[in-house]
Amino acid sequence: MLRQSKEERTLKGNLLLASSTAFVSGVTNIAGMVAFLAFTSNITGHVANLAKHIVEQNFREIIVFVIWLLLFFTGAFVSNFIIRSLEHKSRYRAHSIPIIIEIVLLLFVAIYGHNFYKETDLEREIVIGVLIFSMGLQNSLVSTISGGLIKSTHLTGLFTDLGGDVSEWMHPKVQKTEIIRNKILVRLTVLSFYFIGAVLGGLLFDLYDFAIFYFIPLILLTILYYDLSPVALHKISRVFWADKGKLV
Repeated sequence: MLRQSKEERTLKGNLLLASSTAFVSGVTNIAGMVAFLAFTSNITGHVANLAKHIVEQNFREIIVFVIWLLLFFTGAFVSNFIIRSLEHKSRYRAHSIPIIIEIVLLLFVAIYGHNFYKETDLEREIVIGVLIFSMGLQNSLVSTISGGLIKSTHLTGLFTDLGGDVSEWMHPKVQKTEIIRNKILVRLTVLSFYFIGAVLGGLLFDLYDFAIFYFIPLILLTILYYDLSPVALHKISRVFWADKGKLV
């Protein structure tokens, strides 16, 4: 999922990346809604709220929403900057570091929320900001490595792109190519797993509260492991056969 460049990506790699990251986004967003009554996987609603507070001259809220918007932007910036800085050395390392940072941030939310959270306004704003930053990291990562095909944290652009792709597929003057079909499959996968993650995340948050954020990093770890495991198995097999050759 992480070793392929956008030119080399297969349908299987895109489907795996789309399903796992969209599921994480769905769980994170619904957890943020239930816990804080705030979106955490996208910023469209925050822009509307910012405009509302500007009209009402609520200066503290204006500052908060501006910071949240900048955090999503900063997450996207940091993710892409890391990728461009390291991809010439190791594509896997360049793509995995943003995920590792996201895992650390989500574990912080889990530990702090489960053990120290007192439901103050400042704490709420900080935790939401951390989640928004992590979603900016993730969305930039998957968008960059998939060539803009996958955007896992929000659905407005997804429905726009899906509508265009389905229109092309059904139009009598447009050839039904494998490229269009694969785009539709990927976008439907993002939509399905985002929704599944949101439903399951809502149910689990009611049962386990902030402990749900211990579960989300496990999904991200599977993304890291998926590309790492073949390399590890290859190295182990080389050592095994080398030792066997020495015995012979």
